Amino acid sequence: MDDEEPLEPETQDETETVAASENSDETLYCEAEATPAVEKEKPTHESSETDLEMEDTEKFFTTGQKELYLEACKLVGVVPVSYFIRNMEESYVNLNHHGLGPRGTKAIAIALVSNTAVMTLELEDNCIMAEGVVSLTQMLQENYYLQELNLSDNDLGLEGARIISEFLQRNTSSLSNLQLSALNVGLQSLDLSWNHFYTRGAVALCNGLRTNVTLKKLDVSMNGFGNEGATALGDVLRLNNSLAYLDVSGNDISNEGVSKISRGLELNDSLKVLKLFLNPMSMDGAVLLILSIKRNPKSSMEELDISNVLVSEQFVKTLDGVYAVHPQLDVVYKAVQGLSAKKAVLLWTNPMKLIQSYADQHKITVVDFLKNLNPTGTMRMPVGEFRKAMVQQKQVPLNRSQIRELIKKIDEKTGMVNFSLLKMAKP
Repeated sequence: MDDEEPLEPETQDETETVAASENSDETLYCEAEATPAVEKEKPTHESSETDLEMEDTEKFFTTGQKELYLEACKLVGVVPVSYFIRNMEESYVNLNHHGLGPRGTKAIAIALVSNTAVMTLELEDNCIMAEGVVSLTQMLQENYYLQELNLSDNDLGLEGARIISEFLQRNTSSLSNLQLSALNVGLQSLDLSWNHFYTRGAVALCNGLRTNVTLKKLDVSMNGFGNEGATALGDVLRLNNSLAYLDVSGNDISNEGVSKISRGLELNDSLKVLKLFLNPMSMDGAVLLILSIKRNPKSSMEELDISNVLVSEQFVKTLDGVYAVHPQLDVVYKAVQGLSAKKAVLLWTNPMKLIQSYADQHKITVVDFLKNLNPTGTMRMPVGEFRKAMVQQKQVPLNRSQIRELIKKIDEKTGMVNFSLLKMAKP
């Protein structure tokens, strides 16, 4: 909490107003440290999900903004912030570094439920934590005027991140910009698909991801990022060294945006899976992607999904050059233009039949054959290492389409293949 003293009413009228509020049985309903005498239990038939409400409708509309905030501070047991009182009718309110804590944040949230002036609220570095996030998300369900909110550096924790994720999925507020920079809470997987972020939301999200060191898997598919959002993603890939899985499918990214992502791939050494299907990119964009991976000797890329892109045989030849540098890589595209029916049949020959035939000839099981490819001799192996081993082994020559089909049968969906998922074959 900031170090300012509690405000005293400046006039006799204000003194009488505050005194009247103190003597009234009608108070704010909230979960803070209020006495049992002033709390009322909500009727079970009420459908409201927020506890940041006035209990009496008439008082809600007659209590001034300042008095409402002062009463909220009294109920939650915090000292009012004079800056907020002076600026609560402005469109921009900066409360960064005020030490609000969860209770101070709740008082602010109560006052903002009925506020129609504040459009941008800065709350960076206030130790809000998950408890404060609850108050803010409840307020946002009632307030349709607040458009920009900064919650950076607030010790939100895993629970706070979960609350924010669920709130964004409901998509019930008017927020167009939510800043979560420095949100480093050990979160490893985040699914924000189908949230209609569009460009501004995409840029805000990417700003928070640049320095994140824990997130491994991110799904932001179907959000309308566009080329500006793709540019922000390119910056993320250039700076972030923890993200391993990124799904940006269906985000209206054309070759222009793909070129920005490609620049990020040239420097990134952590990303393993990149899904870009259902974006309006052409083969030219696909070429930019694979060449960027080729130019990066430290690339960890294992799967690039551009499965809506039709490619040429020249593209396939170029891709073979990329595979020579990165044998662990698999690029999934739609089809090859002008590919003969005979070649297509060869590409889709059942890989298990070929491996089974080899195993029968050498009187071993299919599982034994696969285990021999694993340097540790165990039943589990990273997907990228298994793909590389299958490409480099000479006993049963398989193309990448066949290897892809084989991996589908033994993929644990955890970045590992498990040979025990295959039925044991007799010699």
